Amino acid sequence: MEYQFILRTKVISEQGATNKAGSFLKEYDVKKVLLVTDQAIVNAGLLGGMLENLRKEGLSCVVFDRVKPNPKNTEVEAVASIAKENSIDGLIAIGGGSVMDFAKGVGVLLTHEGSVREWEGDFTLERDIAPLICIPTTVGTGSEVTWIAVITDTDRNFKMGIVDPKIAPKIALLDPDVIKTLPSSTVASTGMDALTHAIEAYTSRLSSPMTETLACKAIVMIKENLTSLVNDSSNLRASRAMLSASMMAGIAFNNANVGSVHCLSEAIGGYYDLPHGVLNSIFLPFVFRRNISADPARHAEIAYLLGAEKRFASEEEAALEGLNIIMNIRKSLQLPKFNELKKVSPENFEYLAKVAKETPMDESNIKEISEEEYLDIIKEAFNE
Repeated sequence: MEYQFILRTKVISEQGATNKAGSFLKEYDVKKVLLVTDQAIVNAGLLGGMLENLRKEGLSCVVFDRVKPNPKNTEVEAVASIAKENSIDGLIAIGGGSVMDFAKGVGVLLTHEGSVREWEGDFTLERDIAPLICIPTTVGTGSEVTWIAVITDTDRNFKMGIVDPKIAPKIALLDPDVIKTLPSSTVASTGMDALTHAIEAYTSRLSSPMTETLACKAIVMIKENLTSLVNDSSNLRASRAMLSASMMAGIAFNNANVGSVHCLSEAIGGYYDLPHGVLNSIFLPFVFRRNISADPARHAEIAYLLGAEKRFASEEEAALEGLNIIMNIRKSLQLPKFNELKKVSPENFEYLAKVAKETPMDESNIKEISEEEYLDIIKEAFNE
């Protein structure tokens, strides 16, 4: 078997690591930092120790705390201009996937000319982005270890991707202290995001022994810890496990890619500006059901990883039990159904199916899904 595996990020799992971010960033001879975050993080009081550490290490800091979900190219470019004016040469991102993708986009423009849209695509960058430390405050995106940035192009209402090892963060800090105040609904949706990453990486056409090992371990850890963390976000054991599981799933899908669940969530999320994790939780079971026929054994293995309590007579039966478990997990977490989301309208479904089919991840899905099948999946989810 031939494959490549890339990991350019140093991972540090340590309680309280957030308050040492400045010390870690000094390793890269950074003098002036842009701290990227959002208002929820500010309101949770998570920045004080970090800012004190930056001062102690002699690093100047500019704070941008207005990142919104699904970062827009126009916003990234505006903040990059401010960063250049302030001679920023390093970045810290503390937040969810949107915050980290936003920081990656700014990092690109600190070392490259033009607009962020000019660097869309695979392996387009000419040099490394500005040194970046990522601190995830959710348990789902894996963006702290990926060399992918997803940014919405406002002209196309389309989530574009910049995919290049040169965009990878230098350091990922997995600090359970920063998710103690995470709302249960966010734990649920981002946890399902991580589960989707793990399942799609495991079933991807581009999977390898390395990615399969990480994905399978992530599935087990999510199964064992997600509900506990939803019930109590201060649960230290569950916090550490979910942060690690999300990270491992991120490494896995970064090297094996994802599939049709993400084709749908990216197309629909970009068009309606809806939460990525929620959409993944909605479409995961519907895509899983259609993918079973392409590799029953692999989908049966997922069922057992998720805790199927008996051995089934056939791989197909076991795989269907895996589907039932996924549906039950989603139901127990009380995540919304597709038809409960605001803005969603059937009049756009044919267009969204077309966009989903054209999304690059489509080629990695274990089964060929036609545009008509994407439309069927969207309708099935809406009529659930």
